[in-house]
Amino acid sequence: MTTTTHDIEELKRRMNGATSVLHTELAGLRTGRASAHLLDPVHVDAYGSQMPLIQVASVTVPEPRLITVNVWDRSLVHAVEKAIVNSNLGLSPATEGQTIRLRIPELNEERRRELVKVAHKYAETARVAVRHVRRDGLDVLKKLEKDHKISKDDHERFSADIQKATDGVISEIDHMLGAKEKEILTV
Repeated sequence: MTTTTHDIEELKRRMNGATSVLHTELAGLRTGRASAHLLDPVHVDAYGSQMPLIQVASVTVPEPRLITVNVWDRSLVHAVEKAIVNSNLGLSPATEGQTIRLRIPELNEERRRELVKVAHKYAETARVAVRHVRRDGLDVLKKLEKDHKISKDDHERFSADIQKATDGVISEIDHMLGAKEKEILTV
């Protein structure tokens, strides 16, 4: 917030942006179950630029341990295959014409623990982003009070609102992490 006004809704919007990013990152963690979102981070070198996979192919999950990718343009099949291999998702594509099949292997205990650590890193990054937004909001309040645009009572009330919003979003992040951790460990 570079403006000189206090806008709690803008702060909440920025905090919710961190949870949106976390949701996307957690969806990309492979849990041993097939999910179309697993391929969200994959970008294909197509038509002279990097394009998200979903813009060049349809992704379906016909079985719990299988993802199929139907490439719309036959000339892009090899590029899609290469993008999947280079994505470090640990998937081995099996190509049949314009269809690429991705079997999701069982996860061993060690790999599950690694995935939980990665999920914790993602969650901590989101928490830090939310705290940065809180700090920005509190800095604006300090400046407004210093410039005598708000009273000390308003500053304290607005600070409490910002902290309440921060606590709510941090709680949501913790809930998302707990659900993903349970999903990873109980597959």
